[in-house]
Amino acid sequence: MDRVWSQAEPLIAAVAADVVAWRRHLHQHPELSFHEVETARFVADTLASFEGLAIERPTPTSVVARLHGAEPGRVLALRADIDALPIAEENPVPYRSRRAGVMHACGHDGHTAMLLGAAKVLCALRHHLRGEVRFIFQHAEEVLPGGAQELVEKGVLAGVDLILGAHLWSPLALGRIGVKPGALMAAPDTFRITIHGKGGHAALPHETIDPILVGAQVVTALHHIVSRRVDPLAPFVVSVTRFAAGTADNVVPETAELTGTVRTFDPALRDEAPRWMEQVAQGVAAAYGASCDVEYRRGYHPVINDEASARWLREVLEEVFGPGVVVDAVPTMGGEDFSAYQQQVPGVFFFIGVRDEAAASVYPHHHPRFNIAEAALPMGVKAFVAAAVRYLGTADPPSGT
Repeated sequence: MDRVWSQAEPLIAAVAADVVAWRRHLHQHPELSFHEVETARFVADTLASFEGLAIERPTPTSVVARLHGAEPGRVLALRADIDALPIAEENPVPYRSRRAGVMHACGHDGHTAMLLGAAKVLCALRHHLRGEVRFIFQHAEEVLPGGAQELVEKGVLAGVDLILGAHLWSPLALGRIGVKPGALMAAPDTFRITIHGKGGHAALPHETIDPILVGAQVVTALHHIVSRRVDPLAPFVVSVTRFAAGTADNVVPETAELTGTVRTFDPALRDEAPRWMEQVAQGVAAAYGASCDVEYRRGYHPVINDEASARWLREVLEEVFGPGVVVDAVPTMGGEDFSAYQQQVPGVFFFIGVRDEAAASVYPHHHPRFNIAEAALPMGVKAFVAAAVRYLGTADPPSGT
């Protein structure tokens, strides 16, 4: 790896300015999930300017590029998500979103730019590679059922031996990369509970069955699932995030609606959750003379990193970044549809720190002031290139892949 890496490092440094420029362009032109038409066109056009890539469009808003090395070998897939969020940006920066009510508030613009940078560098190194690098620019990570599953069904993982993905991560300090074998991100299921009561005049509550009162009791009871049904050492979250009812201040409505999310890593707990929620909601509603409908929707699978591949990736990153950079990633109850790829092939998802007070990169993901410390972008390029050079340039893949 040393000989190839000596050529890779100056190429990574040379592409850094391009990566920042690409990221800022994408930040100014965000597009929502399943509508990334211009984003995908920009990605495809940029990739077409590199030498050696075979570019495919598996869906109208996604791009896949294949880079074949000098000799046959393993296939490594690298993935970036490209969609934005329905959030009005409040960042006072010259490259702020030009699309009202839409912004890159989760770092996907950076993910895309980093993978474009890695593609450019690896194209220049293709004669040193054995096998294939497959660059996956995926649409619709933010909205169920997610773009990853659609791409899996389109066959983008055919022949892939290992897939890697990275997330620019606001809880992690700039200059750090977080890697962890095993469970990293939770399954993000959703629910909707509709309480059916009996409406009437608010001055005569005894003639009504108040669905707001019943709904309030349901909210309280749902949280008892966490505290009294689940082992305190097992990660499990129930959050009611919306409570909608009524149209006037002197009318008890007929219905109230609760929606929210359930997060867990454990498949057994995940299977129990719908039954528990149905039992609690129906029981509380019946106690007050109301009824309810419970809809439970399973979201993405949890992100579970392949153990051997994660250990291998950590060794590679420690080698190229030196001591103190690579740390243990802290698991999160957030979800990610990268897990759809991991259901098919070994995969590792890792975090790249962007938290930096000096760059005003301190706000959480999905916040209108979310922004990234752009100094993290070359780290992502370097991580992807190092993994590809090691995986396809030597004979020491992680065991089991």
